[in-house]
Amino acid sequence: MRISSLLIIILACASAPVQCYSSGLVMASCEDLTPNHTGSSSSSSPPPFTISTDRTEYSGGDNITVTLQADSEPFQGFLVQAREVGRSHPVGSFSLLGAESRLLECVGLPDSAVSQLSGENKHIVRTQWMAPQSGQLKDIQFSVTFVQNYAKYWVGVKSHVVVYNGPTTPVSSGLSPFANAPISRVGCGKSKVCFSIPDNCDPAQSSDCYFMSATATPADSSVKLEMYGTSQGYISIGFSDDQRMGQDDIYLCRKDSTSDIQVERAYSTGQRAPEILPLGNVSDIKSSFVDGVISCAFVSKNPISTQRSGAGLVYYIMFAYGLTNNAGKLMKHATTFVSEQKIDIARPQIITKARQPQIIKAHGALMLIAWMTTGSLGMLIARYLKAVTQGRECFGKDLWFLAHVSLMLLTVAATIIAFILSFSHVKGWSGGSHPVLGCLVMILAFFQPLAALFRCGPEHQWRFIFNTLHTLTAVAIKGLSVAAIFTGLYLVDSSEEGWMQKVMGGFVAWEALLFAIQDLQMRWRQKDDDGEVFGTLNTEVILFLIFFLGNLAFLVALLVGIGMT
Repeated sequence: MRISSLLIIILACASAPVQCYSSGLVMASCEDLTPNHTGSSSSSSPPPFTISTDRTEYSGGDNITVTLQADSEPFQGFLVQAREVGRSHPVGSFSLLGAESRLLECVGLPDSAVSQLSGENKHIVRTQWMAPQSGQLKDIQFSVTFVQNYAKYWVGVKSHVVVYNGPTTPVSSGLSPFANAPISRVGCGKSKVCFSIPDNCDPAQSSDCYFMSATATPADSSVKLEMYGTSQGYISIGFSDDQRMGQDDIYLCRKDSTSDIQVERAYSTGQRAPEILPLGNVSDIKSSFVDGVISCAFVSKNPISTQRSGAGLVYYIMFAYGLTNNAGKLMKHATTFVSEQKIDIARPQIITKARQPQIIKAHGALMLIAWMTTGSLGMLIARYLKAVTQGRECFGKDLWFLAHVSLMLLTVAATIIAFILSFSHVKGWSGGSHPVLGCLVMILAFFQPLAALFRCGPEHQWRFIFNTLHTLTAVAIKGLSVAAIFTGLYLVDSSEEGWMQKVMGGFVAWEALLFAIQDLQMRWRQKDDDGEVFGTLNTEVILFLIFFLGNLAFLVALLVGIGMT
C-alpha cells in the first residue's frame, strides 16, 4: 500500500501535461517565434484568432494599441513582436495594458516583445507598441504566435500592414553617412583582421551579426577599426593582455541621449565602469544608428597599450555590447566575446571565439558531480536509509554508514580537487560572490568529516550535540553549494535565456520534492507497527533509485551545457 501510494504521488507530479514556459519567459523563441514544444509543429489550419490595431499609419514616436482576440476557443500563450515587412528583426518597444502579459528583451532590445504571464485561458489581450523616435523607419506588421495548448499552436500570424507616413530620410550620426561605405567581410583574412559572432557572418547581408575588423597600416602606424552590432546602448572593442576584463584599452561606439553615436576611448579596470579617456589621434569617423543596429568606423593613430605591457600590436581581442541609461551612461555589458588567442592586428586573419578553459570546465564538472549526486545521495542515505537497513553490516559496520561515509569522502575529495583547479588557473582572487561561496563550501566540507572523527559514542549523553551540529552543518553546506552552482552557471552560461540556471532551478525543485516524499514515507513507517521491514526497505530503495536517476538526468544536462560553453 505504501509503495502504491508513493508511486501515485510521484507519477501525479511527473506525468501532468507539460506547460513549457507557461510563465512567458520565451526569449529562446525571439528569432523564429516558434515554441520549444518537443514533438509538435505549427498548425497549418487557419488560426482561430485575430490581430487588430487602432491605427493603420504611424510616425516616429507614435503609440499603437494592439489587440489579440480569440474567435471561439481561447489561447493559453502568445508571443508578439513588431517587425518591418519582410524582415525578422523586432523594432520599437511595448508597454503593458493588462495584468496577463509580460515584457521581454529580444536580441538585446528591451521591451521589444510581449508574452503571457501564465498559462491561463485568454480570450482577449491588449498591449501598446511605441514606434522608435528616429531611424530609418518603414512599414511594419505585428507577428504573433498563438498557443492553444502544448500540441496546437500557430506561428507568425501577421496583422495587416501598418504604413509608415513620416520622413523617409534615415537619421544617422557622425561625420559621414555610413551607407556610403558599409561594413562587410570583404578582405577578411587577406587585408584585415576580422572577428564575428556567429562565425563568418557578414554585416552587409545580415543585421543579426556582431562584427569587428582591424586594418593596420604600418607606414603611418594607423589602424582602421570597424564595429557593427545590434544594441540599444553601445558596442565596443577591447585590447587586453588576458581573457579577463581589466586593464584593457577600449574603443566604444555609444548611443547618447539624443540617439547620436559617439566614438570614445576608455580604459577598463574590470571592477567599475570604464574610465573615459581623451579620444586622441582619431580621424575619419563614420557612424550610424539604423533599425537598432550601431555601426561605426574610424582610423586611430593612438598606440594600443595596457598598464602591464605598454604599447604593442599583440593582444586578446574583446567585443562587448550593452545598454546605456537615460543619461547615455554605460551600463554593464550584456555579452562579451573574446578571441581564443592573442592577435597581431598587423597580420590579416580571421579570429575564432575563445571557449571556457578546460581546467575551468573540469572545476565545474567536479563541483556538479559532488553536490548534485554523491553529496546528495550521501545525505539521503544517512537520513532515510539508516533505520530500514539497521542490522545489515559489511566489514563489521552498518551498511548505511559505509555508504554514507564513502559518498561523502568522494564529495569532499572532488570539492578539494575542483577548488585547487580553479585557483591554479586564476592564480588569485577573481572577485564576485562565486569564489566566496566556493570557499565557504570548501572550508565546511573539509572540517565536517574531521569533526566526525572526534564524535562521542552513540550512547553518550552528549551525542545529541554532535548529531545536531553535524546535521546543521550539512544543511548549510548544501545550501551554500547550491548558491555557488547558481552563481557559477551565471558566469559560464552566455545564452540569452539562461537555460542552465533554469535547469539548476528544476534540480532544486526535484530534490525538494523527493526529500518531502521521503519524509512522508518515513512518517508512515514510524506509525506502522506491523513490522513489515522488508516491504519498507523495498519502498525506500525504489525512492532512492528514482532520486538517483532524476539527479543524474539534471547532472548530465548541465555537464553537456558546460561542455558547450
